[in-house]
Amino acid sequence: AVKLSRERVSSIINAKPDEIIFTSGSTEGINFLIKGVYDQYTEKGNHIITVKTEHKAILDVCSYLENKGAEITYLNVNEDGLIDLEELRDSITEKTILISVMYANNETGVIQEIKEIGNIARKNDVFFMTDATQAVGKIPVDVVEDNIDLLTLSAHKLHGPKGVGAVYIKRQFPKIKVT
Repeated sequence: AVKLSRERVSSIINAKPDEIIFTSGSTEGINFLIKGVYDQYTEKGNHIITVKTEHKAILDVCSYLENKGAEITYLNVNEDGLIDLEELRDSITEKTILISVMYANNETGVIQEIKEIGNIARKNDVFFMTDATQAVGKIPVDVVEDNIDLLTLSAHKLHGPKGVGAVYIKRQFPKIKVT
């Protein structure tokens, strides 16, 4: 059943089954991924870029990491709820290790320009994570086409059981460990 579930989840986002790890939900996945990247890559840098309108789970883990020495840039959104891609580009420094932008906002329904954000991350050798909880199963999500390295989702948004989520970790991505 787990193998079949992993295959189904991976097919929805164009991933490989071995790139899917099950969690208790999106919040656990968000914590696991952001803390994991921060812990693994502090030698490269301590800068994370996110958005002021992110889900509380993202904002809380970023606040926690700020207390541990992380530098967090919180991007603004325009009147349409979209980030300014130039502001994103200008915010990247040599210490930037992660860009985390919600795919679709849980309160407004705004869908960010994920493919462009993924391209910016790739060109700058920065990992790109998206909380796709509100997007997966409702709109096409393609981790390969959109240059997504890390993604979170929740089963109950896909008519699955509550208390189950999943994370996608790109196969080429080194293993993430949370200490």
